[in-house]
Amino acid sequence: MDAQPADRLPSRILISSGSTFEREIGYSRAVRVGVHVFVSGTTGFDYATMTIEDDVDAQTRQCLKNIEAALRQAGSSMADVVRVRYLLQKAADFPAAWPALREVFGNVRPAATMQECGLADPRMRIEIEVDAIVGSGS
Repeated sequence: MDAQPADRLPSRILISSGSTFEREIGYSRAVRVGVHVFVSGTTGFDYATMTIEDDVDAQTRQCLKNIEAALRQAGSSMADVVRVRYLLQKAADFPAAWPALREVFGNVRPAATMQECGLADPRMRIEIEVDAIVGSGS
């Protein structure tokens, strides 16, 4: 299969939240290529103040706000999410996140995975990563 000419490739748009992590590590909060939006693993930090709550529910709600802001910048929405990955320090904390997740994704019902793993900062209890297809939730 021949590669597409460069002038026919979809544009690549980088989305930033202003988080210091993006600059220090070298990544984008989200990347849009054509109708596809890939949102990086997003934690419960309030990027305006660079503070984080201790509570899993509060962190989950802040993760979702951060993701929603990135999707909006990319011309998308939570309704367009087709894939979600939940990364938690402790799997036992996952049920505490369910009410917030159900509020946002209860009708969207994206494909989902939950994994217990170490996160970059011990204050982080959950990290959420999503993929969306613009217009798919309309």
